[in-house]
Amino acid sequence: MERDTTRMPAERAMWFREEEDLERDLRFIHDEFKTGLELVASIDRPTAAIFGSARIAADHPWYAAARALGAGFAREGWAVITGGGPGLMEAANRGAKEAGGLSIGLGIKLPREERMNDWLDLSYDFKHFYARKVCFVKASEGFIACPGGWGTNDELYEALVLIQTGKVQHFPVVLFGDGHWRWFVEWSETMVEEGLIESGDLDIVTLTDDPDEAIAAVLACYRRECGHVA
Repeated sequence: MERDTTRMPAERAMWFREEEDLERDLRFIHDEFKTGLELVASIDRPTAAIFGSARIAADHPWYAAARALGAGFAREGWAVITGGGPGLMEAANRGAKEAGGLSIGLGIKLPREERMNDWLDLSYDFKHFYARKVCFVKASEGFIACPGGWGTNDELYEALVLIQTGKVQHFPVVLFGDGHWRWFVEWSETMVEEGLIESGDLDIVTLTDDPDEAIAAVLACYRRECGHVA
């Protein structure tokens, strides 16, 4: 049956808000950014952002590895920031907390609500992904992407694009889990061959299965005062 297009303008109009609703939403977004950025400003040490799946159980080897990452950064005097949820996020926060470090979670309100984990010193639960990702970048001196799904990939690509386009500078990205991320490296090499990215873009990424090597890659950049642009 042919679609009736005569009603489309009215249907589309339903998505527009009244002016007073727009003003309310803008106030809410402002308040969300303000609260998130105030939390970031309170962090008193360099910080590693560790991303990964919320669906990994505590008896999985990836959980133990993420826990080791969190503990390793804490022993170096760094804070660890994650999405604040269960799975590999919990593992990294737990490792940091158990090692006496500062453990931070920036959560996100979702229809299928994920609880914030029990290993957090500082936390905030965002409504909007974009505000949350801004705060991750403001807070962090490096990203480590553990195995994960679309959410983890979204955070990874956000970081890579910001670095590639010069919006942040010398910002290390570690892909933790050779078997999980090998496809990404191979696909990126194909993009280089096709002229879609530069060969130097691959220098952004470190691929490893070793928590100590992952931590060392981030620390090495920081100790060269690589920093990132706010």
